[in-house]
Amino acid sequence: MEIKNVYEAVLEGDAGGVQDAVQALLDAGAAANEVLQQGLINAMQEVGKRYEEGEYFVPEMLIAARAMQSGLALLKPHLADSGVVSSGKVAVGTVKGDLHDIGKNLVAMMLEGAGFEVVDLGTDVGPEKFMEVVRNGVDVIGMSALLTTTMNNMQDVIEAIDDMGMRDKVKIVIGGAPVTDDFAKQIGADGFAPDASSAVRMVKELMS
Repeated sequence: MEIKNVYEAVLEGDAGGVQDAVQALLDAGAAANEVLQQGLINAMQEVGKRYEEGEYFVPEMLIAARAMQSGLALLKPHLADSGVVSSGKVAVGTVKGDLHDIGKNLVAMMLEGAGFEVVDLGTDVGPEKFMEVVRNGVDVIGMSALLTTTMNNMQDVIEAIDDMGMRDKVKIVIGGAPVTDDFAKQIGADGFAPDASSAVRMVKELMS
C-alpha cells in the first residue's frame, strides 16, 4: 500500500478506501505526518484546484472532504503522539438567526484537510460564543450567513470583539451567498471568501 492510494481514494470520495489505505500504511510503520501531508493534505489541495477549475462541484468537494476526514480520524491519535504542530487554530460558525450549515461544514472540513485545528461552533452562533473562542486564543474566525437578514449579525460579532479590546488578536473572514467583498470591508472583516476553497487560501494568507 502506498500513499498515492490514500490520495486517489480522497479524490474519488471513497471513505472506506481512504480508511483501508491509511490503516495499512500505519500498520506498515509509515509516519503519520507523511500520510497526512502527502496523502490527505495534497489530495484536498487538488480537490480545491479542481473545484476552482470547474471540474468538481460542491457535492464532489463534500464527498472528498468526508473521505479525507475518515482518514484524518485514524491519523489523529498518531499525530498527537508525534507532536505535529497545526497550521493554526480557526473557529467557524454560522451567525445568529441562521441555521444553514453546508457551506460552513465544507469550510471546516477543507481547513482540517489543510492542516488547521478547527473549532466548529455550529449554527445560530451569537457574539458571546465568538468572543469566548477569541479569549481562548483562536487565530482566525470564519463567519457564514446565507440570509440577507442575518448578514448584519456579522457586524455585531466584530463590534463585540472590538469592544473587548481583542480585535487585533484575531483575523476575521466572512462568507455565504449574500455576502460580498464590499460588505466585508464595510463591517471591518479581514477578508471575504466566496467558497470553501478560497476560504482556505485566505486563511493561509492571513496566517502567514
